[in-house]
Amino acid sequence: MPKHTRPAALAALRLGAALAVAPLTAVQAAPIDEPVEAGITVPRVDGLASDFALGVDVSSVLSLEDSGVVFRDDDGAPADLFAVLADHGVTDVRVRVWNDPFDAAGRGYGGGTVGVDRAVEIGERATAAGLGVAVDFHYSDFWADPAKQKAPKAWAGMDATETAAAVGDFTRDALTAFVAAGVDVQLVQVGNETNGGVAGMTGWPDMARVFSAGSAAVRAVTPDALVAVHVTNPERPGHYAAYAAQLAANDVDYDVFASSYYPFWHGTTANLTAVLRQVADTYDKRVMVAETSWVRTLDDADGHPDVIDTASEAEAYPVSVQGQATALHDVIQAVADVGDAGIGAYYWEPAWLPVGPPERLTQNRALWERDGSGWATSFAGEYDPEDAGEYFGGSAWDNQSLFDVDGTPLESLRTSSYIRTGAVAPREVTGVDAVRIAVSAGENVRLPERVTVRYSDGASEESPVTWDPTPDLAHPGVYEIVGETDDGHAALAVITVSAENLLRNPGFEDSDVSMWTVEGPLSLRATDDPRSGERSAHFFAASPISFALEQRVDGLPAGRYVAAGALQGGAFGDGTARIELISDADSAVAPFTAGGWRVWSEPRTDEIVIAGGESLTVRVTADLPADAWGTIDDLALERVGDGAPTPEEPTPGESTPAPTQPAPTEPAPGAAAPGTPTPPATPLPSHTTPDGLAATGTSMPFGLAAAGLLALAAGAGLALHRRRR
Repeated sequence: MPKHTRPAALAALRLGAALAVAPLTAVQAAPIDEPVEAGITVPRVDGLASDFALGVDVSSVLSLEDSGVVFRDDDGAPADLFAVLADHGVTDVRVRVWNDPFDAAGRGYGGGTVGVDRAVEIGERATAAGLGVAVDFHYSDFWADPAKQKAPKAWAGMDATETAAAVGDFTRDALTAFVAAGVDVQLVQVGNETNGGVAGMTGWPDMARVFSAGSAAVRAVTPDALVAVHVTNPERPGHYAAYAAQLAANDVDYDVFASSYYPFWHGTTANLTAVLRQVADTYDKRVMVAETSWVRTLDDADGHPDVIDTASEAEAYPVSVQGQATALHDVIQAVADVGDAGIGAYYWEPAWLPVGPPERLTQNRALWERDGSGWATSFAGEYDPEDAGEYFGGSAWDNQSLFDVDGTPLESLRTSSYIRTGAVAPREVTGVDAVRIAVSAGENVRLPERVTVRYSDGASEESPVTWDPTPDLAHPGVYEIVGETDDGHAALAVITVSAENLLRNPGFEDSDVSMWTVEGPLSLRATDDPRSGERSAHFFAASPISFALEQRVDGLPAGRYVAAGALQGGAFGDGTARIELISDADSAVAPFTAGGWRVWSEPRTDEIVIAGGESLTVRVTADLPADAWGTIDDLALERVGDGAPTPEEPTPGESTPAPTQPAPTEPAPGAAAPGTPTPPATPLPSHTTPDGLAATGTSMPFGLAAAGLLALAAGAGLALHRRRR
């Protein structure tokens, strides 16, 4: 396989531009071996290849401009977005391509409504600014991601062979249009975040047929472009190794193993380097990060809720412009640390700005509908009724932009330049590590006397802290306690109080499963997709099936009890699965839903009240059609209180789960009183499932007032738009 290199003159030109630009707040550029003085601190990435792609995805740009969004240069003068990107060290632009993002009346679905023609226009403008272009085929008419890989309307009902042929034709025709327009196509993705499917096909080898058809088309039309396969969830142990092994076993021809990496959800950058290096070394592939980002504020700017909007969701870095720069630097460093195989990193939608402020919500909605400048229009509901059809609206990403709301570049946009030179700023506090403690209900808690304060130069110091009074921790929930360091910096302690799980071996981790009674084809202690630990209960329906799983617990004290569990799976059709809590005199039931691979449904039953000495049975049942599949994990029986709840006493552990989809665009968040438990939201789909963020040592953004922290935390229970990837 020939090594892909950019023309030397173009690579030199881009490197020279990256080094020559004057930083926004710099006094004078320093010699190349010294960092420049700037408003943010960015360590240099030593040895970074001259053709390392420092990219951005700006696929929404045409719709934003149609809605009146103006991009500006550093002086605030209106400017072409692509020229601004090039001036700030960006080298490449990524553009998504949907097959037919329009309804029958020709009205666009939103998210930029990026069909082939509009994608080519974006590519032309990028090329004119001297930027390379990465083409991201979704092979769908709208958003494709791990939870959703829907075939385009025109391909509905096709089998794998027919779909592969359609993919080949579509890819060839689209790339021919890019080439005819003179677009500098450097890389082509044959699918977007294709963890468990692509173009409506699931499972191997059908997915491989699609990839191979797309790859063959790329080789035929743009032979110098790299072919990339794009997946996500690098934090899942063994996931990338297994996926790459399947690509090899199915003889998929590709050059680049591309990963999404969002610090909110995807573990550490050290792990990112490790899993990418394993693929690169084992299969002689190049690797890259196709998507990353970070928040600069927790404030919404257009009246549509943002994906990340609470302090507890954004603890890996400071919520600030400096935090954005540090996060992007760390991702670039992680890819570079793979070695020569690491070829680039792309920031996702840094220019997805609001079309108007929240107080102009009515006007904003009209623009989102007219121009497709929000994540979805109502017209997308015909294609995606469960998500876009209900939760259409504006940008859920404006607080992760690298531009101010008026279109002026933030200094974090210069990170692509600063990683070449390094940049230093006056030392300041960037955050205070949140304290996280997990206890059982009623257990005593002692908060630490000192907390870790983080600084913009990467240093940290321990500082004494004074905490507000600790609330009563008798009931399950998530409690947030505010503190203040001796230097006046806000601190936060998050205490998670769990009810005792009265089931034995609730996650099937122990080899002894005799406490469980099983009827039907359900495999206990399987290693397939556990929610936690290493084991699960797995099922696959080669033909229609029914199964039941139950455990009886005797001699329970009087009180109120609930049952809970987790299920992920798909192809349920008209089938059903549910969890029941059964006593001698009563029962309660809650249904599971099948949202797709790694999209966990986690219902809780209503309460059952029992007298002392009685028994309760937790029972999971299912009646499923052929081809249904999934796993069950983390079943629970919890005692949540004494007797019947009173109106003044909220049911412990009860919450309004935050759906994985967006809410109506006019939420009404309320602030929680100090010490009020905030039940954790329902876990999100696999691309956006926070995993590993509960560890002590994450950082709270400096400068947020105590009341503001609590108000943000209270918003965690809102039905917010969590997936626009």
